[in-house]
Amino acid sequence: MVDKVEVKKGEKKKFFEVTAPLTASKIHLYSSSAEELEGRTVKLDLTKMLRGKNFELQFKIKKNGEVLEGIPVRLLLIGSYIRRVIGNGTDYVEDSFETGCRDYDVKIKPFMITRHKVSRAVRKALRDAARDNLTSYVKIRTANEIFSEIMMNKLQKQLSLRLRKIYPLALCEIRIFEVVGKKKEEAEKEKKPEEKTEIKEEPKEQKEESEKQKEEKPRKSRAKKSEEKEEKKE
Repeated sequence: MVDKVEVKKGEKKKFFEVTAPLTASKIHLYSSSAEELEGRTVKLDLTKMLRGKNFELQFKIKKNGEVLEGIPVRLLLIGSYIRRVIGNGTDYVEDSFETGCRDYDVKIKPFMITRHKVSRAVRKALRDAARDNLTSYVKIRTANEIFSEIMMNKLQKQLSLRLRKIYPLALCEIRIFEVVGKKKEEAEKEKKPEEKTEIKEEPKEQKEESEKQKEEKPRKSRAKKSEEKEEKKE
């Protein structure tokens, strides 16, 4: 949770620049302080940048020193674009699942449109093949790399080529790609405190007694050996 920042009355507001990775656009937000903007979510329409494809990219603002950075957390294909491309005499296949990439756990919702009406078995085969392909594809990439490849249509293109073997598609898109949180392994490592080994020092009296006992043991053993030798001679 982000701590609320108290804003003084009468404090003047101004524009703060937020750097947005993966895009060339500049974001300026109006606020009284940079601390007040930290943790907020900003939506950016990428329709002009992607030449008509209605993607919406969501950033979460993080303060890094004196610079405000927008960390991408969600990429959404707007519903009006999907309704526009669905034609008569076609079927659509969609899915939703969570998997892990190199640095985060993510949610992926692929969306596919077939060229003609297909059976339920074909739709199931397309859904299962898309899930297997996307799971293996994202696990060796970071979240930022996947955001970039979806925006460049690289991920969708390779997925469409793989699914063509089952049935040719009229459209293959990622409807939603969202960062759910840190990977479970990394989160558990952060939660576990470092185990510290405490070395307890013995008091001086106990040390002296233990040293005396160590010295007495070899003396007693020598005395016993000498007694045994004398008994044998007798």
